[in-house]
Amino acid sequence: MNHTYSTLRTRLAPLVMALVLAGCATSAVVDTSNVPAAPAAFKENAGAVSTNPAQPQVQGLWWKVFADPVLDGLIDRANGNNNSLQVAAGRLAQARALAGQIGANRFPQLGIGAGATRQRNSTTGNVAQTVVSAGANLSYEVDLFGKLSGASNAASLDAASREALLRSTQLLVQADVAQTYLSLRALDTERELVRGTLLAYQNTLRLTEVRFREGDVAELDVARVRSEAASTESEALALDQRRAVLEHALAVLVGEVPSNFAVAPTAWSTALPVIPAGVPSTVLTRRPDVAAAQNSMQATQARVGVAKTAWFPTFSLTANGGYAAPDIKDLFKLSTQAWGIGALLSLPIFDGGRREAGVQGANADLSIALANYREQVLVAFRDVEDQLAALRLLAEQSEAQSRSVDASSRATLLSGSRYRNGYVSQLELLDAQRSELRNRRQALQVKSAQYLATVGLIRALGGGWV
Repeated sequence: MNHTYSTLRTRLAPLVMALVLAGCATSAVVDTSNVPAAPAAFKENAGAVSTNPAQPQVQGLWWKVFADPVLDGLIDRANGNNNSLQVAAGRLAQARALAGQIGANRFPQLGIGAGATRQRNSTTGNVAQTVVSAGANLSYEVDLFGKLSGASNAASLDAASREALLRSTQLLVQADVAQTYLSLRALDTERELVRGTLLAYQNTLRLTEVRFREGDVAELDVARVRSEAASTESEALALDQRRAVLEHALAVLVGEVPSNFAVAPTAWSTALPVIPAGVPSTVLTRRPDVAAAQNSMQATQARVGVAKTAWFPTFSLTANGGYAAPDIKDLFKLSTQAWGIGALLSLPIFDGGRREAGVQGANADLSIALANYREQVLVAFRDVEDQLAALRLLAEQSEAQSRSVDASSRATLLSGSRYRNGYVSQLELLDAQRSELRNRRQALQVKSAQYLATVGLIRALGGGWV
């Protein structure tokens, strides 16, 4: 018996070795030559000199650079209550559980069982007989060709991708909260400016109506001031409506009911930090969406190898042992013991092209995943360039707008003096006041855009900079 087993093992060894070597060659090769390499420097950052740049910041509490306690509190609430974050966390938990299930297939499976049957057949003379049994069974699939390890590796990479997507969602939610809050603060400042101008028009209107009743001015002057006051009041109400919408959006972001949520208007004292872009190659290591795409591609690559293992045989070992007796009191006697061991080698011969189609489908998935990864890399660099360009141009626009505000303010002052001395009509004064208001509002909008672009740059850099 031992001699026969030894001879069989010797004859099968070359075949098994050949199959193992073939199985090792099933890994898919990914051509990453078309994935763009990191440029030496950002184009929009060339020649830029950052004055008072923010302190180096790794991924973490990036919003602290704005030095705004209200913003800090809102992001803390969003981190704990935002529904998108909870969905992403749930999907990560699902992926980890699935990885655990698939990984468990690599280990032996042990079970116990007990049962009782009552049967009648010709061997017992058609006499009903009861058989009770209890035992254990063991099964184990030998992973000769990497099928189980490949599937487990792919599932682990899927879980890593989900973890990166959770970080990406966190960064997105935090940036959305910051941008919505900063827009709200900019709008509060603009509302205060418009309301102040409206109050001045209303005071002018009351004075003009008094002068009209005394016969000092014509009715046309009253109509002009009344029109300007009504138009400014309409703009103020429109700003109130925009603020309500922003406040409601902020409530949803922090996971609260808009009816019970409010951000009190206050002076806009949020700091505007200068964020250095750093080295382009570091963006790919910090951006969680790029990491997610890379992990997803690697998981798909592993599944190509799993699909190829369908061409190789599966080898399983089984064992069982226990007791069986016609009476439960005799169940655990030595004479009722039974056991068995077995091995199964299985290899499909004809499947109508199913295995080949599976390999082709896995390769197609890999091509898609590689294209998605390449696209994500391109988007990462584009996002940084976009925000750098926005900040550079907004800085220039802010300087130009500041000169415009100074000029229009001077024009209003001169027009007011000339109107009081009777050199110009009221129409010229109203035009000067309208122009000044418009320029001041545009200056606020440019300032708001600078804040939003700064948050956008932080997000494009992956939530950190060095």
